[in-house]
Amino acid sequence: MHAVALDFRSMENGRDSFPFPYKPYNIQEQFMKALYSALDLGKVGIFESPTGTGKSLSLICGALSWLVDYEEKKRQEAAALLQEGEASLSASAAPSASSSSVSAEPDWITDFVQKKAERDLVSKLKEEELKRKKREERMEMIRNNIHLKYASKRKNCEDDEAFKLLQVSKEEQTSTPGDQEDEELIVAEYESDDESKCKSRFFGGEDEDDEELVEEHVTKIYYCSRTHSQLAQFVHEVQKSPFSTNISLVTLGSRQNLCVNEEVQRLGSIQHINDRCMEMQKNKHDKQPHEDGAKRKRGPPKSVCPYNKALALQQMRDEVLGTVQDIEQLLKLGKETKACPYYSTRLAVPPAQLVVLPYQMVLHEATRRAAGVQLKGQVVIIDEAHNLSDTLSCIHSAELSGAQLCRTQSQLTQYADRYKNRLKAKNVMYIKQILFVVEGLIRVLGGKVGQNPQSQTTQAGTEIYTINNFLFKAQIDNINLFKLQRYFEKSMISRKLGGFVEKYAGSGVTLHTQSSSNKENRRTEGLNRYLQALNSNPTSAPVPSADQQGASEADKMLSASPMMQVEGFFLALTNSNTDGRVVLQKQGTLSESSIKFLLLNPAVHFAQVLKECRAVIIAGGTMQPVSDFKQELLFSAGVKEERITEFSCGHVIPPENILPLVLCAGPSGQELDFTFQSRDSPQMMDEMGRILSNICNVVPGGVVCFFPSYEYSRRIISHWEASGALTRLGNKKKIFQEPKKANQVEQVLNEFSRCIQRSAADIRGGVTGAILFSVVGGKMSEGINFSDDLGRCVVMVGMPYPNIKSPELQEKMSYLDKHLPHSHGKNPGQALVENLCMKAVNQSIGRAIRHRGDYSSIVLCDRRYARPATLAKLPAWIKNRTSTHSSFGPAFAALRKFFLEKRQIQE
Repeated sequence: MHAVALDFRSMENGRDSFPFPYKPYNIQEQFMKALYSALDLGKVGIFESPTGTGKSLSLICGALSWLVDYEEKKRQEAAALLQEGEASLSASAAPSASSSSVSAEPDWITDFVQKKAERDLVSKLKEEELKRKKREERMEMIRNNIHLKYASKRKNCEDDEAFKLLQVSKEEQTSTPGDQEDEELIVAEYESDDESKCKSRFFGGEDEDDEELVEEHVTKIYYCSRTHSQLAQFVHEVQKSPFSTNISLVTLGSRQNLCVNEEVQRLGSIQHINDRCMEMQKNKHDKQPHEDGAKRKRGPPKSVCPYNKALALQQMRDEVLGTVQDIEQLLKLGKETKACPYYSTRLAVPPAQLVVLPYQMVLHEATRRAAGVQLKGQVVIIDEAHNLSDTLSCIHSAELSGAQLCRTQSQLTQYADRYKNRLKAKNVMYIKQILFVVEGLIRVLGGKVGQNPQSQTTQAGTEIYTINNFLFKAQIDNINLFKLQRYFEKSMISRKLGGFVEKYAGSGVTLHTQSSSNKENRRTEGLNRYLQALNSNPTSAPVPSADQQGASEADKMLSASPMMQVEGFFLALTNSNTDGRVVLQKQGTLSESSIKFLLLNPAVHFAQVLKECRAVIIAGGTMQPVSDFKQELLFSAGVKEERITEFSCGHVIPPENILPLVLCAGPSGQELDFTFQSRDSPQMMDEMGRILSNICNVVPGGVVCFFPSYEYSRRIISHWEASGALTRLGNKKKIFQEPKKANQVEQVLNEFSRCIQRSAADIRGGVTGAILFSVVGGKMSEGINFSDDLGRCVVMVGMPYPNIKSPELQEKMSYLDKHLPHSHGKNPGQALVENLCMKAVNQSIGRAIRHRGDYSSIVLCDRRYARPATLAKLPAWIKNRTSTHSSFGPAFAALRKFFLEKRQIQE
């Protein structure tokens, strides 16, 4: 790895130059220097670099240069210390000349204690040096593929054995199940204060020396982003960088993303995949005693995963550490080596230098623990962090519908009834407590326990409570939720119940033992019928909206046990009373009503990350407005101003390649005011149609038009259809609309792109490109690039303010007003609303310019954009070039001139 350290300088002075795949732009050099300094000084850095300025490469080369230098500095310091210690020991071995000490202890004791401390330090330094050398030798061996020689022989025979085992277990599973088969569904005996370690059972049989190396976490950089496609993009950038052959990188993901066992993958839903994988893990460990000749219980053998073999995992871990790979390559490698990428990558975390992972795995403590991510003294880089505050709130919020609560109550009651003779007293007690809380939650929603939630009506309305008030209202304040949470973790009751439901629900098998009395059967018959009815009727699920979820997803959600969500909600209720609120939303029927925990103070969960890490870098294309970000997430988490460093740079495109315009009026002189009160007027809608028609006459290629909401987009497009404006638009540009389902986005984009390419090739044709109607905050406003001809003009219709009447938003505003300082005569709640609006605008208008040679125009249609305070919240590189026009003529002339000049340059 040291080959990359082309220009090693002392850490104090930073670096003069950085390894880079090509000559970096000036702003990239500034970015890397600022990043290097922030990491070295242990700062919390807020870095803003517009998309298209090579932010990822700057992050990679700046951060990894620091890591190389830091390791080298540590090595030199340890060597110097060791040398000093050895010299001191050899010097003190000579007889001391002056022995006139007046100390109470004899000289030989003082001498002995001092020498012992020195000897201990020297032996510790030697030990660390030895470990480091072993690690380096091991990495060298991995990179040279020497390990393949001894591994491949054993691997081949193990592969056959593993797949035979899978085949046998599949065949034998079809045999008649006995009552013993339910053994895995029953919670084990539980001790409430038992803190015995139940981890580290997973991978036995490793060489002790290796295990020692594996467990020690080297200094590393955790890079996290929002989506798997963004992470894959980052890994590809690492592969292009000068560090690609010298860095050990590992990509982490969920089982759903990394599982290569087709039988498990077919289960579809993430909960089913997790449950099946955990069950196979358990079967693997339960198998051990049987192999030693112990008497095996009756019943069919349990299925184990053929991809989870210690040697294969070790081999794949080495492959992962040896070459930089993205998730697609990991899956391919897993199938080839018949090893599980999910567990191999987790084994690779401690020795890896760069760990690439989704937000959740860093920001959520329980997920972090499960993934083996240790932040103490490490560096975390959070990319695409413009919505970090919202992300933290979402990850730690939880929601339960009335239907889910009733299903949980029904399932858990039947579970307890079926196994009542086989459950230990402690388990029965905790299951009763969970049922007590669940029933309290059903009643607080206005429902009756044990009746179908679809037929139960509730009075529509919204109520908001602090956590303590909610616990009193639901009459569950006497239950220790912390103990219940520990029970959920240790007993894995959610997984057991999930397995129970999967096995019995909807199959026609009675959920009660034959010995149950008729009275008992009658008592739970209604619940049983209801459970089966729900599973066979996907329409009963409370689907958030047709835009967001298809019926198939609702169907998947129903087929699983909602106990996991219940567990998440119980955990949310253990938050501090002031940090969150509980929102009760009654929707007419109990089934559609819901209870939601809303986290109001995301800083409380971010504080731990900031405290443990050596340095945290928060990066994004548009981080404006930074002041509120600092106030809500950093100062509230206890970070002092002096630990925060900020870096913001302009764009690499020349000023003449972007034309941002603020339009205050349309072609007929109608003032553009898309406030809630006036945006539905026919005059306003007609004027917007005329503006678009004019824009489409002069803009070549693609136009992307953003509306503030799905509802308004539907209304205005319907109006244009009726008035003929849409037909006129269609004569110039083919019309596309953002699809309702996420899985159709790719198809619409491909057609949009093909249409623009065809129009460019056919100059004589009447259609000059395409126009895409999209929604701010929708599927097209983030993570999708409209580069070059795909987005020559981005039009923003109105200002996308969030729904001010939303009880959640009102609660958040009043929380901020109460806890944050007021600035510039504005209260923090009002500032939040404006910032949410402008963040959404910045994300949407940033879709067009994607590289140095790109050019585009941005048209902001609303007089409110002309306000100085609003303009100030645009990214600096756009704001500095924005011109405001009170009438349409001059703006249109500027637009026509802009594209005319670009065409002349190209010709």
